[in-house]
Amino acid sequence: MKILITGARGQLGLELTKQLSEENKYELILTDRENLNIVDADNVNEVILSNKPDVVINCAAHTAVDLCEMDIENAYKINAIGPRNLAIACEKIGAKFVQVSTDYVFDGKVKRPYREDDVTCPNSIYGTSKLMGENFTKEFCSKYFIVRTAWLYGEGNNFVRTMLKLSETNKELNVVNDQFGSPTSTVDLAKAIINLIHTEHYGIYHGTCEGQCSWYDFAKKIFEINNIDIKVNPVTSEEFKRPAPRPAYSVLDNFMFKLVGLNSFRNWEDSLREYLNNEILEEVAITKGE
Repeated sequence: MKILITGARGQLGLELTKQLSEENKYELILTDRENLNIVDADNVNEVILSNKPDVVINCAAHTAVDLCEMDIENAYKINAIGPRNLAIACEKIGAKFVQVSTDYVFDGKVKRPYREDDVTCPNSIYGTSKLMGENFTKEFCSKYFIVRTAWLYGEGNNFVRTMLKLSETNKELNVVNDQFGSPTSTVDLAKAIINLIHTEHYGIYHGTCEGQCSWYDFAKKIFEINNIDIKVNPVTSEEFKRPAPRPAYSVLDNFMFKLVGLNSFRNWEDSLREYLNNEILEEVAITKGE
């Protein structure tokens, strides 16, 4: 199976590459903005039609949520036009297309886990542009998997590493306690996507680790697992103003993954513990010069 990954140097792209490389049955075509500009339809057609992958997984996105509020044109180009171009090219060669989306397509006003068929209502440029990308995917590609995820962490910049870094120079931190979601490891998400592309169960999926917490709970658990003594103060979103509004409640129910028998996501605390243990092992190896 030949698989083309866009945004291959991002958190999810790196984990997909790692897991797919562990087996010899995949031929990987790894792309990033330097060798594939998803906004350029001609470039997309040239790369996809010449390589003829069986699957395209789009991990490329404008994910700087606050910056999107000001960088509106680029947000729509990358998050909407990019998936459109990829979907059209995939349809030309009959390839399967995976579009990675977000919990930000919801406004967060529902106080129960969102299912795939719930009405979308984004309240930010980021969420609106990603929803447009979903709609273009459905419109132009018949073999699509839209996978919405949330609170993702893996190799690269993320909330977990930010908290650990801040703990090195601070004795206490303020963390929002009125936004709820499901912290999700790229390890779990990559595994679910790889399982999905071997099927013809096309459609929209929610893919997050099981369980829910606030950002405050998330931070507390990070420090608890790492035995870091630091005071964490719960604050409201009003006290921690950001340019882009966040969904107050964006817990996703992996309903479709469950229906097709592919819900391999672990509890968020278990995945976080594994991630932090691996982070510590990596730090020790670096310190020893291994």
